[in-house]
Amino acid sequence: MLTLPQKMKEVNPKGTTRAYAFEMWMNAPMPMVTFFKTLNVTRLLKISRWRGLKFNMLMCWCVGRAASQIKEFQMLPVNGKLIEYDAIAINTIVANSQGEVSSCDVPFCDDLATFNSEYLRLTRQVAERCENHDLPDSMVIGTSALAQYDIDGAVGMYSGIFNNPFMIWGKYRKHLFRTTLTVSFQFHHTQMDGAHAAHFLDLLQHEIDTIR
Repeated sequence: MLTLPQKMKEVNPKGTTRAYAFEMWMNAPMPMVTFFKTLNVTRLLKISRWRGLKFNMLMCWCVGRAASQIKEFQMLPVNGKLIEYDAIAINTIVANSQGEVSSCDVPFCDDLATFNSEYLRLTRQVAERCENHDLPDSMVIGTSALAQYDIDGAVGMYSGIFNNPFMIWGKYRKHLFRTTLTVSFQFHHTQMDGAHAAHFLDLLQHEIDTIR
């Protein structure tokens, strides 16, 4: 077995609910699946404006809240092994001081104020130093917000290296009485099935609707 940090450990797939999926999809040439969903983000936008909080931070927090309720997000196929994690982090892409982009992993915290504080601190640090902030001992959910562009979503490439769940969204769209945001969610079939992914997206909408 691999020697890993305390927050993660290798598990025998046969002793988990992912045994069949591991056998079927671990070595498949294209094991990634992408779902699209249009979210109602009316309340999220109002909270962002009322409380002076970044919209992208709120989206990342809601993603973490939804994911933390689904046990499949605690396991991930890595280098042909099934790894179990104790912690979840949300990755966001940051525009840095050199005009390029850097990657920033933010540890998920159920308390919004604490998560916001860490989000602001870490993204500022990454932007200034132009250095990625990685949390390899956490199960990282990737996100990419192309907030200046009106897109319907994207299907990420599969390199066999980054098996993590990944979300992409563009500019939110204002309608007469509501605001919507279309997201794409890519996941490795070894990690979860379509029903888990669909449930996650439903939970994400619920977290957005009930945020305070």
